[in-house]
Amino acid sequence: MDKQIRFHATGGPDVLQLEDLAVGEPGPGQARVRHSAIGVNFIDIYHRTGLYPLSLPSGLGSEAAGVVEAVGEGVTHVAVGDRVAYAGGPLGAYSSARVMPAQPLVKLPDAISDDTAACIMLQGMTVEYLTRRTYPVKPGQTVLWHAAAGGVGQIAAQWLSSLGVEVIGTVGSDEKVEVARRLGCAHVINYSREDVPARVRELTGGKGVPVVYDSVGKNTFQMSLDSLAPRGMFVSFGNASGAVPAFEALQLTQRGSLFFTRPKLADYIGTRAELEASAAALFERIAAGAVKVSPSASYALAEAASAHADLEARRTIGSIILRP
Repeated sequence: MDKQIRFHATGGPDVLQLEDLAVGEPGPGQARVRHSAIGVNFIDIYHRTGLYPLSLPSGLGSEAAGVVEAVGEGVTHVAVGDRVAYAGGPLGAYSSARVMPAQPLVKLPDAISDDTAACIMLQGMTVEYLTRRTYPVKPGQTVLWHAAAGGVGQIAAQWLSSLGVEVIGTVGSDEKVEVARRLGCAHVINYSREDVPARVRELTGGKGVPVVYDSVGKNTFQMSLDSLAPRGMFVSFGNASGAVPAFEALQLTQRGSLFFTRPKLADYIGTRAELEASAAALFERIAAGAVKVSPSASYALAEAASAHADLEARRTIGSIILRP
């Protein structure tokens, strides 16, 4: 019998339960995928805690890699035996196998392992759309990236620095300073004890940065606003420390006609063409050696609660995966 992680009430990591799963045959437009590695992301915590409400009981997880075991009528872009990965579709990636819509599935190049694929699809395509489409960053620019030692931040620091972008990264502990610097950040600020806006102004000759990428949320919101140059863009794409507080739109005017956006990956890979283009851009950066990613820790599927506890407590650096 296959296994899955489900939760019947929102709460702490202890609400996650390992349950039996009867995996059936795929219907039209569907595929059955046997997982080899499953990505763990902060959005999974948002779902578990109820920050992003769901109908309960529910499965969990939106990213994994594995092999296609069967396809339903009308599926032509993947076939039985293909190595695939995905980020998106209905929740349920925390499982040994599943039947799911085939649309999010992307075939993996031989050079990318299943473990790597399970940590890059959601985070890597997030970096792609944030830096190439939400705010297209140009060589020679300076950007501020919060949580630079996290999974998304590590990919972003490598990707952007390889293109000639100067990355100012922030981290929450001294332990993570060297991690962020080693991965390409030109400057690293410990936001738990340093004045981030003052340091950013110092590094940019008083100008501020044209864009801030912020997945931390509540704890970094004000420092992000205060670090932007006139007409700069605040890109808020996560809530690791809690939701961004309500604010008056007039603050954007007073700080120099700023832009504020709250994008999500699903809106940037909504068509097959967008999905394939985003994945291809990510795979190209990996193939070129510009981005190197591997999980920093792995847990058994049954240990999903421990993985969540460690991620929430900031005991992990980079990406982590579950193994069925």
